[in-house]
Amino acid sequence: MLLNCCLCLIVLLSGLNQLVNSRHLPLDNCTINVHTQELRRYFSVVRSTVVSGDSEIEVKLLDKTLPKSIQDGQMCCFLRLVLRFYIERVFNNYASSQPQNQSCTSSLANAFVTIRKDIHKCHCTCTEETQRTIDSLHAEFIKLEISPAAQKAMGELDTVLDWLDELGHSTRK
Repeated sequence: MLLNCCLCLIVLLSGLNQLVNSRHLPLDNCTINVHTQELRRYFSVVRSTVVSGDSEIEVKLLDKTLPKSIQDGQMCCFLRLVLRFYIERVFNNYASSQPQNQSCTSSLANAFVTIRKDIHKCHCTCTEETQRTIDSLHAEFIKLEISPAAQKAMGELDTVLDWLDELGHSTRK
């Protein structure tokens, strides 16, 4: 437990140099900055707990290849809706009994709120197809009871972080 507290403290302190670790993500008609390394450090503290606590191993909420199926001009909307899902459905319903996990989860949630605020400045619009894609994510989520669903989504957060990394390496406009 002391080790996890130290890890979370290191993660929090390392946020001081976040400008150096910022990645530019091209989202259709604008670009936002995301600190993907910082997000990964926070997630690394909670990852083993959320994955080991996942009792719904046969269920998959997120497909790693999903962004490839998003229409041109819709990545901004897609990412905004995914972040909204995590902020409103996942972080609000995920509960850890370990204080260091609570702190890192809170930091992840706050980072997602900040990213979503930056995306709102992009003024992206959503097509029905993109909305249906997110609706299907919500549908799978609500098939589970709320606590196991939040646990499942937290365990799949690495998929969202992979998407952010891929966007940071893409030249898609």
